[in-house]
Amino acid sequence: MSQLFTSTVVPLQPASPTAHWLICQADGILVQEDGPTVRLPDASTVTSLGLSAATAHYLGRLGDTDCFAAALLPSTALLPGLKFRSLRKLYGHLAEELFAVAGRALQVVHWEQTHRFCGRCGTATVRQPNERAMRCPACELTAFPRLSPAVIVLVRRGTQALLGRSARFPLPMYSTLAGFCEPGESLEQTVAREIFEEVGITVTNLRYFGSQPWPFPHSLMIGFIADYAGGELRVDGEEIIDARFFDADELPQIPPPLSIARQLINSWLTEQGKM
Repeated sequence: MSQLFTSTVVPLQPASPTAHWLICQADGILVQEDGPTVRLPDASTVTSLGLSAATAHYLGRLGDTDCFAAALLPSTALLPGLKFRSLRKLYGHLAEELFAVAGRALQVVHWEQTHRFCGRCGTATVRQPNERAMRCPACELTAFPRLSPAVIVLVRRGTQALLGRSARFPLPMYSTLAGFCEPGESLEQTVAREIFEEVGITVTNLRYFGSQPWPFPHSLMIGFIADYAGGELRVDGEEIIDARFFDADELPQIPPPLSIARQLINSWLTEQGKM
């Protein structure tokens, strides 16, 4: 049974008897490895690392358990069995709800580390006690956690779906097309611009599919389904190096299950009677 996550900055009372500690370094989460078993550090380990609830970020409560995020200096010595694992590699090792909290923790810690000084006057910022914000005591500029909205789109043409290969993919994987929103741009305008820039076609009949926080490092993916309207495929050669309309029976390697890209593809495969 899934657990409900309650997000809040101020710790809930009374405190839970145990806690989930998401200890971050770069893009990794500290875990205890016991053979094939992977778990978060226990209370004694957290204490031995010099961490406490008083200085950590309180994220909220998952079910009946408080959740904290904290950063650990690279110079800190780790006990045997402890290691940092990237969030991507923790997928499938942590419960889905806890994996989502881990992504939240990485984003909060990264935000604080990159907003230690005011972007307007250079004064050291101060964490606010009652909201997720860093505030400048000199000019009062307030910085909230960064969130970068991006669209991700499955384009359909008849019984086929458009998939592209990004130049950034380490493997020859094909995925749905995606791109970040620009200032002053609606989500619909972003979809039209990104699709035309990357593969040279136009789309119509845009439908909202769903959204997914994507903590790599701070994106919010907004998923859509669209229909092909016109134009010949013409990849830009920079963002996309290949793009094709695929039949459901002839798919190339596609993204892993954790991504909304895979959810879009799976939804289309279901419609085609292939799942």
